[in-house]
Amino acid sequence: MNEVIAGVEIPDTALVREATELVREAALPLVFAHSRRVFLWGALRGREQRLDYDPELLYVGAMFHDLGLTEKFRRTDQRFEIDGADEARRFLRAHGIAGEPADRVWTSIALHTTPEIPLRMAPEIAPVTRGVELDVLGIGYHAVSDEQRAAVVAAHPRPDFKNGILAAFTEGVKDRPETTFGNIKADVLAHFVPGFVRGDFVEKIKDSDWPE
Repeated sequence: MNEVIAGVEIPDTALVREATELVREAALPLVFAHSRRVFLWGALRGREQRLDYDPELLYVGAMFHDLGLTEKFRRTDQRFEIDGADEARRFLRAHGIAGEPADRVWTSIALHTTPEIPLRMAPEIAPVTRGVELDVLGIGYHAVSDEQRAAVVAAHPRPDFKNGILAAFTEGVKDRPETTFGNIKADVLAHFVPGFVRGDFVEKIKDSDWPE
């Protein structure tokens, strides 16, 4: 029997079960619960907007979106979003899903920290960003009902989530500060890593090799 939370059905397929266990084993419980909530919020927002999304693809995008913060999957030479996006595409290809559908999931993860742009994209892309924004920033908090919110949080509680997710962000990107240039994770390092100096877009233009 499929699991249903806040009226959202978790697809009962081998792909979804394997994705769930992969993230459960790799991520902190806080990040695992956050990722599940992102799927649920994204599905609820997608339903509200009448998006015709593939639930398996949305699930993988939501569950893998923070894999780049985990010790197992994070690298130090690229943005953490790309770590998760690359692993999601590998995972999907191993399950016979390649080409444009896999690219859709890759994009949903790679752009989930980019404001506005993913919201104009495919039905599997926009809900991942909406789910992340709701769970982390509270954007769209009142777009779901009190009953839906209570059901999701009952299934996947968020004790001290704000401090916990900031700590997970810091741990996941502190060894690659240059990858935070121009994106929101620079704010995290500015708060929590002593001596961090954020990159400056204007200075990079002025200091480039172009003579004028």
